[in-house]
Amino acid sequence: MKKAGLLILGVVAVAILLSNLAPMLSLVISLIVMYYAYKGFLKTNSTFNKVVLAVIAVIALFASISNLPAIIGLVAVYALYVVYKNWNKSKNILKEESDPFTNFEKEWNELNKNH
Repeated sequence: MKKAGLLILGVVAVAILLSNLAPMLSLVISLIVMYYAYKGFLKTNSTFNKVVLAVIAVIALFASISNLPAIIGLVAVYALYVVYKNWNKSKNILKEESDPFTNFEKEWNELNKNH
């Protein structure tokens, strides 16, 4: 039953991720433009260049704010990561539980440590 829930969560997360892929890409591009405008603003000494770079940075900031719903896509990426980690974890747990010799070897090692 746990695998079914993880599968459903994974499918929903993939659907949300695919629907928010364009806003996520636009958010990344606008953040990159804003970063380079800020870096250029700090490096230049010219007042005209500072004004131009500040205007570019403000425009990129507004573009980033308009793509804020792309954060839902980032949450979907995180949900996929959690599903992947839990899927592998449940696989390892099932392997240990299905092998009767694993538990015996653990108990035997603990008994030998006490003596």
